[in-house]
Amino acid sequence: MSNEVLLEVSGMQTGYGDLKVVRDASLVVRRGEITVLLGRNGAGKTTTLRGITGLNKVTGGVLNYLGEDITGVPAPKRVARGISYVQEGKRIFHELTIEQNLLLGGYSTGVRKRALSKFVQEIYELFPILGEKRHLIAGSMSGGQQQMLAIGQALMAKPQLLILDEPSQGLAPVIVKEVMERVHALKDTGIGILLIEQMVQDSVAIADEVTVLEMGQTVLSRPAAEVTIEDLQQAYFGSV
Repeated sequence: MSNEVLLEVSGMQTGYGDLKVVRDASLVVRRGEITVLLGRNGAGKTTTLRGITGLNKVTGGVLNYLGEDITGVPAPKRVARGISYVQEGKRIFHELTIEQNLLLGGYSTGVRKRALSKFVQEIYELFPILGEKRHLIAGSMSGGQQQMLAIGQALMAKPQLLILDEPSQGLAPVIVKEVMERVHALKDTGIGILLIEQMVQDSVAIADEVTVLEMGQTVLSRPAAEVTIEDLQQAYFGSV
């Protein structure tokens, strides 16, 4: 169902040991929509994602996913419930072929080989370049193609919520545009997407919801259509 709330984060606190990096993060991701999470370097964006995915312990606030409190649920069980996380840095298996990478991505679903092959074909429809190069070693591809493979690998798990941490990192501007177009197209599959990006204009252009973090706190959260440049300047830098 379109606009169904998949994830609602309220007042989340998390960090590393005694270091509390995120003090009050709140955001919403809906089915078939993109929420972009913005903020300066060190604002707590990646730490927020790590809290949502269970890689970091949440010490305060509530994470509600598909109507259930998952605040204390271990990371593997969050994956099993349909949360896929593509970390920054294009984390793929460089020595394996493209197709082998995708098959490994679907391993956790526990489905038979025929079903996995169908999943792979669906990824090739989303990212035709991967289908064209399916038998090549993944490490031989360009940075943009590796990023598409990392996203495709995450999609093989059939997630309901896809979390992307700076998919444009290290890519040329023309490739950034292509990756953003592909991410935008994923909305048509009905999943919800939570996206961290430093490319503010590119990400806001494809977003449905915009959230800005500053010093570990949400300082702006509203529909993208209502967000102005002045709003972003205020959120990032205070009064200008």
